Amino acid sequence: MESIVATPLHTNPPQELKYESGIMAFDKDILQNLQQLPKQFQWPSSDLVATSDELLNEPLIDLDVMTKGDEAAISKAAELVRNACMKHGFFQVTNHGVDQDLIDAAYKEMQTIFNLPLSKKLSANRKPGTLEGYSSAHGDRFTAKLPWKETYTFIYNNKQESESSEVVDFIKNAFGEELHHTGLVYQKYCEAMEKLSHVVLELLAISLGVDRLHYRNDFEDGHSLMRCNSYPSCKESSLTLGTGPHNDPTGITLLHQDQIGGLEALVDQKWLAVRPNPDAFVINIGDTFMAMTNGKFKSCLHRVLVNNENERMSLSCFVNPRGDKIVRPPNNLFGKEEPRKYPDFTWNEYRQFTLKYHRADAETLDDFVSWIRSSKPSNF
Repeated sequence: MESIVATPLHTNPPQELKYESGIMAFDKDILQNLQQLPKQFQWPSSDLVATSDELLNEPLIDLDVMTKGDEAAISKAAELVRNACMKHGFFQVTNHGVDQDLIDAAYKEMQTIFNLPLSKKLSANRKPGTLEGYSSAHGDRFTAKLPWKETYTFIYNNKQESESSEVVDFIKNAFGEELHHTGLVYQKYCEAMEKLSHVVLELLAISLGVDRLHYRNDFEDGHSLMRCNSYPSCKESSLTLGTGPHNDPTGITLLHQDQIGGLEALVDQKWLAVRPNPDAFVINIGDTFMAMTNGKFKSCLHRVLVNNENERMSLSCFVNPRGDKIVRPPNNLFGKEEPRKYPDFTWNEYRQFTLKYHRADAETLDDFVSWIRSSKPSNF
């Protein structure tokens, strides 16, 4: 593959959508009442291919087997995970240990954030070149093919002491003291995600036949990106997308979705729905973890549809290694018969590439590899 031209992503919001202090704003009260969907939100027909009647046949894994220590049951679960991750990178987990009351509280606090006055949300707007903060339709980065959504993203550093108030402080600094409780809820939710990620990473290691603590050790001092997603209803939902087709550039994703539905994976050139399950978390492999398996496990193209009647909400936790950690597979996943598929790189390098130069899509990792081999800028 030819090296891509590293052109910085667009940073000026579309003129027609500037509503507040020169900042592009996803004002759903305005947008949902327009007679015609603004062209910036209209996606090409190639991205709007109809959903297949089939459903994604991803396995549902009972994580209780990991705590009981039943090696035969663990081996069977690992085999199911291995088969799914080699084909498309998706599976779901139940008995995950995350309290339902905490999940419900996290959804409730999403309503708190996304129902704030527009000016309040924009005061916490994500700064260019960063991931943290409020974002409306990612209009700070793109002029066309805007996703029909609002997000709020914050970082949780793993290995924090229990008394840490990192998330609480970030949310209070963004929105004020009145959202102190919101910060507490998400601090606890992130702690629960860290514990869940440990179990999932251990199961993934077993499924690959490597030391069961290998990936836990790789990720233990990393960080998670926690993202709250709101996809408001849209009268012309057939013309737009909540999130366009993309591969997650991150490590692994722990997703809880509500019952509206809309998440789809591209498998065998068909868009297959990932069924909502209130008792389960959806796990999917990201580009970074794919590289850590030497390409054995797949980072699958997926998208989110918009509902024409109901708002969809989801909680995404993107688990990543430390920024300066060298991303490479364990030695037993490559050799003379199966050479390395990706050069060494760090999560920080790949993160900056996706922020500055390349919209996340099916080709991001391949283009990054070509670029890093031949045209990596000296100031990267």
